[in-house]
Amino acid sequence: MQQPWFKDWFNSSYYHQLYSNRDKTEAEAFINKLINYLKPAPNNRMLDVACGKGRHAKQLAEKGFDVTGIDLSEESILEALEEASEKLHFYTHDMRLPFWINYFDYAFNFFTSFGYFRTQREHDNTIRTIAQSLKLNGIFVMDYLNVHYSEEHTIHQAEKITDGVKFTITKWHDEFHFYKKILIEDEMHTEPFTYTEKVAKFTLGNFTEMFAYNGLQIQEVFGDYNFDHYDIKKSPRLIMIAKKIK
Repeated sequence: MQQPWFKDWFNSSYYHQLYSNRDKTEAEAFINKLINYLKPAPNNRMLDVACGKGRHAKQLAEKGFDVTGIDLSEESILEALEEASEKLHFYTHDMRLPFWINYFDYAFNFFTSFGYFRTQREHDNTIRTIAQSLKLNGIFVMDYLNVHYSEEHTIHQAEKITDGVKFTITKWHDEFHFYKKILIEDEMHTEPFTYTEKVAKFTLGNFTEMFAYNGLQIQEVFGDYNFDHYDIKKSPRLIMIAKKIK
């Protein structure tokens, strides 16, 4: 059976090279705004789902919270573990499978780290994992793309050259998914590599249903990293803050 696209791509050094602009400064600014809004108690336990190399988790731990990051990418977790500490923990884990139950005060899923799976059941299982990991009245923050904005602002072709590697990016979408084909030309290799990202078109209505089914109720919705009001046409992001009510 063919591996899902994200399994190899997220473990690839080219993935981190392409998205190297997602740096510590960007993470710090967003985390500062988020913590200022949420006002968590000192020593609250936090779960970063699909944490990558842990850039957001590290920021949270530096603020004194007890933070656990999980990610499917073994390579990312190995790198994240280099900065693990008493208050910062990392595990290779598939977010479709249950993790710690009724343990965390907060759970986060940043930067459209969702919507990758083949079936609705797999997406539902992920939301279930997150909901189960939270204590009653715990808070879940999900940061997803805004489907309506993304449809209107698709840049169909782009190129990026970094450290001698050329990335040619082609984007398109159909009724149910966004696609991003990444052609990688590296002089170290004779043949180019190709990866294709695929992300589901989940709207606020879709998330409201998925969350409610798992006892999560949306409390607030923002449209960008400055926490501006969500506008279905104009907002680039869909940032949802939900509470576990049962």
